[in-house]
Amino acid sequence: MPVKVLVVDDSAFFRQRASAILNSDPRVTVVGTAENGKVAIEKAQQLKPDVITMDYEMPVMNGIAALMEIMRLCPTPVLMFSSLTYEGARITLEALEAGAVDYLPKSYERMTQGNAGLEQVLVERVLAVARSRVGSSSLQSTSSSRVSPATPSSTLSSASPASSALYKQQAKVPIKAAAVSPAPRPGSLAKQCKLVIFGTSTGGPVAIQKILTRLPANFPLPILIVQHMPKTFTGAFAERLNQQCQIQVREARDGDRLEPGLALLAPGGEQMLVDARQGGRVRIMPGDERLNYKPSVDITFGSAAKAYAHQVLGIVLTGMGADGRDGARMLKTGGSVIWSQSEQSCVIYGMPQAIAQANLSDHIVDLDQVSSHLLSALGR
Repeated sequence: MPVKVLVVDDSAFFRQRASAILNSDPRVTVVGTAENGKVAIEKAQQLKPDVITMDYEMPVMNGIAALMEIMRLCPTPVLMFSSLTYEGARITLEALEAGAVDYLPKSYERMTQGNAGLEQVLVERVLAVARSRVGSSSLQSTSSSRVSPATPSSTLSSASPASSALYKQQAKVPIKAAAVSPAPRPGSLAKQCKLVIFGTSTGGPVAIQKILTRLPANFPLPILIVQHMPKTFTGAFAERLNQQCQIQVREARDGDRLEPGLALLAPGGEQMLVDARQGGRVRIMPGDERLNYKPSVDITFGSAAKAYAHQVLGIVLTGMGADGRDGARMLKTGGSVIWSQSEQSCVIYGMPQAIAQANLSDHIVDLDQVSSHLLSALGR
C-alpha cells in the first residue's frame, strides 16, 4: 500500500509541486491538500493520512498550532518545512518539541528548478517519517532551567539524511528488537569514564533535550553532542538547550576545552574532533564533501577513540542511517563503552539498530532512562 500524504501549505504552487513530486513515486500517494492549519486539522481527521507535510507560515492557523491540535486529535507523523534562518530554526525546534518527526529546508527556487536530488530527498524523507513512531519525539514537560526550574553532503543531507538504498534495505529486512538491558551497576563507570558523547539524527533534538534537562548542574564529565543538523540550526539549538538545562550548553568552537558540566554541540556543516592534549579540547574542521554527514558521529567517535582509548562512553540515539557504527567499533576496540537507545523509544530505529546488529552495544536503554542510568553508572 502506498504511503498516504496530506500536503499543507498556503502556496498553491508549493502544494501543486510537492504533490507532483510525491505522486511520481509509486510508493507514495497524495490523498489531499490544505491551504491553512484549520483545513489541515479537518482533512487529517477525514482522510487519515500516513504522513502530513506542514508549512509554518499560513493564514487562519499556523503550522505549530495545527500540529499541536493534530497530535491531540489524531496523532500523525508530520514532516515540517522550514526556512534556513535562525528564526526558521527556532520555529522548527518548537515543531519538533510539539511532536513533528522531522523537517526539511524549504526552497521555492529549487522546487521551481525541478531539482532531482531534492525530489528524491522529499520522497525518501516522507517514507522514513511514515515508519516513525508518533509520540516518541514529543516531550512531556521535562524541561528545566538554570534560572528557574519551573520554566518550561548538502544542506538537505546535513539535516537528517535518508538514502533510498538504506530505506529499501531496512524496509525489506525486519529486525527483531534487541532487548532492553538491566540498569548498569551503580558506579560502574565512575573511574573509567572521562568523556560522554551523544550521536543522533532524526528525533535527536527532542531526545537530547529530554536527557540533558535531567542532568544536574554539577554533572562530573564533559559532554559532546553530534546531531545531524544544518549549520544555521545548531546555534539556535544550542541556545535553546542552554536556556532549558542546568548544565551549560553551547555550539562548539575550535579549541574549546572539555569541561565538567559543559555540553558542546558540533556545528552543522563541519566536523568535531577530540584532542586530548592541553587537558582535552575539541577541534572544528571543515566538512569534507566526500562525507555524507556533516557533522559525523563516526568522525567524532573515531577521534575520541584515539584521544581517550578506554575512557569514553558513546551513546547512540534515534536516527536514520548507520552513522556512528564504525566509530563505535573503534571505541569498543580501545576498551570504551557503548550504549544505544531501545527500538521502542526511538523515533527512527536506524542508528541504534546498526549498533545493536553489530553487537557493539554494552547497554540498550529506553530514552526515559538514559539520564538516570548515566548518573547511576557514574556514581551520582
